[in-house]
Amino acid sequence: MTDQWHILGAGAIGSLFASSFARAGVPTILLRRSGNLEARVQDIRIDKNGVTQNLSFPISANNEAGPISHLLIATKAYDVRSALSEIAHRLDSSSNIFVLVNGMGYMEEIKADYPQLGFNSGATTEGVYRLQENHFCHAGDGLTRFGRADQSRPPTCFNEWSRLDLPTVWEPNIEEFLWQKMAVNCAINPMTAVHRCKNGELAAAPDLARQAILLCDEISQVSTAAGFANTAANIHRWTADVIVGTANNRSSMLQDILAGRQTENHYISGYLLKVAKRFKVTIPINTAIFEKVCKIDRGKD
Repeated sequence: MTDQWHILGAGAIGSLFASSFARAGVPTILLRRSGNLEARVQDIRIDKNGVTQNLSFPISANNEAGPISHLLIATKAYDVRSALSEIAHRLDSSSNIFVLVNGMGYMEEIKADYPQLGFNSGATTEGVYRLQENHFCHAGDGLTRFGRADQSRPPTCFNEWSRLDLPTVWEPNIEEFLWQKMAVNCAINPMTAVHRCKNGELAAAPDLARQAILLCDEISQVSTAAGFANTAANIHRWTADVIVGTANNRSSMLQDILAGRQTENHYISGYLLKVAKRFKVTIPINTAIFEKVCKIDRGKD
């Protein structure tokens, strides 16, 4: 039997996975705030390799009463708590909830808010960005990992993910992977946001390249203190590889700034700063770049 999935947050990542569910024949419903419902169907366009696919999805208002058994959350990090609060009445302990959101720190918040619910954490390296409203470009293939600290094996509903054309695996050590992704984001995203540059310029411009190294030095120190030895040992190489491999890309943080949206700075560099403070590690370079992005977010750049 095919499960019915609801998607909370139909931005770039949510729309990408909605389209993949649809291609796999998995019934998919998009969730929307009740005040934003002009129609009960939403069209999504996905471009890839010069081909455009048009798909239509039914919409469910967040404040409806119908239960949600399978949920993918793909909002911005700063919207997770408020968005989840609007549909919490539709969830219970049997609900399968998958959270695919950038950064770290929000999981502690929603677990505290809803201790009765079970959350599976995830991260993806799929490359996708918005072209226009409900129109996205799938620019690069990647890998998506989900996991749960207290569960070495995936729930039965995870079988649906194996049918997708977006490679997805269950990761028993998901916290390590989430930290790795957050660490690389800390080294790249704020720099591209402040300097309004593509990823590759962090290697091409000597001053930016040196600053990226200094950021990685501090990230390595925090990773060691927090018990993530693998990240501590490899952050410089991983960051360099991502910069080269995504040289023509604009980071998600830069995309947010260029679009006039709030960034996820507090759940990326901000989370690193919180962990550094907990372990009494001083990281002035990361602190400075965090504060510069905060200033941009406040509209004072």
